[in-house]
Amino acid sequence: MTGTAASRSTLRQRAIELFALIVCTCLALAVTRAEPVADERWNVILAIGFLLLAGTMLANLVESLLLPHLTAYIVVGVVGGPHVLKLFDQDTVEVLLPVNTLAISLIALAGGLELEAKILVNLLRSLFWSNVVQTLVVGLATAIAFMALVPYLPFASQLSQRARFAVAAIWGLLASSRSPSATLAVLAQTQARGPLARWSLTFVMSSDVVVVIAFAFLLVAVRPWLIEGDTLSIARLSVLGREIVGSVSLGICLGLALIAYVRLIGRHLQLVLLALGFVVTDGLHYVQFDPLLAFLTTGFVVRNLSDQGQSLLQAVSRMSGIVFVVFFATAGAHLDLPLVTKLWPIAIVFFGVRLIATWVASQVAGRAGRDAPIIRRFGWTSLVSQAGLTLALSHTIEREFPLIAVGFRSLVVVTVAINEVLGPIVFKYALERSCETSKHEAIRDKLPSVV
Repeated sequence: MTGTAASRSTLRQRAIELFALIVCTCLALAVTRAEPVADERWNVILAIGFLLLAGTMLANLVESLLLPHLTAYIVVGVVGGPHVLKLFDQDTVEVLLPVNTLAISLIALAGGLELEAKILVNLLRSLFWSNVVQTLVVGLATAIAFMALVPYLPFASQLSQRARFAVAAIWGLLASSRSPSATLAVLAQTQARGPLARWSLTFVMSSDVVVVIAFAFLLVAVRPWLIEGDTLSIARLSVLGREIVGSVSLGICLGLALIAYVRLIGRHLQLVLLALGFVVTDGLHYVQFDPLLAFLTTGFVVRNLSDQGQSLLQAVSRMSGIVFVVFFATAGAHLDLPLVTKLWPIAIVFFGVRLIATWVASQVAGRAGRDAPIIRRFGWTSLVSQAGLTLALSHTIEREFPLIAVGFRSLVVVTVAINEVLGPIVFKYALERSCETSKHEAIRDKLPSVV
């Protein structure tokens, strides 16, 4: 009887939440249809209010279906965005994009705070083989798929053979990028702890550092193939080296400053994180340093050179809860559904090739790195998602190579959309099967550690 009563109570609560979600959506529709708001500020307030309220309610509903919260956030963004209900237009979505700046800084900082030097040393063999094999296998497989599908890609079919090889190499490296934001969001929702959760976060963060650095060098190398008259410049490589060293050095300085602040003052950490997310990030862009690398280093320094890491991580977690709702909902609203409809067959092929290559690479790397059985079985599931980093890298392509800008960017957006929706679902399922989520707390504490 007690179980039946609890089940009825849960069902009643879900029904109330569904009703509230419908009312919320109908009210937003009524407001926008009755009298469209011309003031941009009110449009932004309406959009943020709807995304936060509807995203939170739908997240509670999909949790009953064992789906990750960020899937709900993306759906709310798509439905409320410019292509379905049109509760807010594309201009409003563009105004909300600076939230991505804060989100990426929090993601990188939280990732660094989760990286312990001891764990990195113990996982060094596994991380080395996984990074090498995943980058080579996934990059090569997707590059070959790109070359095979060139006749169906208008932006690439007119290129010279050398230019096609260059774009295929860029596509392959992009396919090797992962999503720290999706990984952290799923781990935060499930409160997962254990070998799979720790390995996944450590590898995704280290992998994206490798991809960011390799991507910068690749762009310098292929410029002569995509821009007529351009040559390989040693000066560009020298500048790139200074940017990488500068990003790491500034990250160390920020980390030491944060340690001193938390130890001596320790208050208003949210305001400090806002300043880091907006002001410092803009400063990093101005001096052409990489914010992802800088904030990752900052978090790593705080975690390993002080005992302040946990308090700072709690502050980041409190803030990221709201930021993730807007971040993923905005990503959903930013999807061009007509474009998705047009390019989805090609994107499905790329998704399938990348998924299979990721699984194969995981098996090879798992044996070479002598990974634990649970990682060999489920480690690949955390590598499916793509999101903000991949889109940010595609922006760089768009800026550097106008010849392929529109078509390449469109294909990236559609492919990332598929990975962004399906990846977190697969990863959450793997965490459940591994008994590492909060629902299996009594079991997971008895599991052997990956280190």
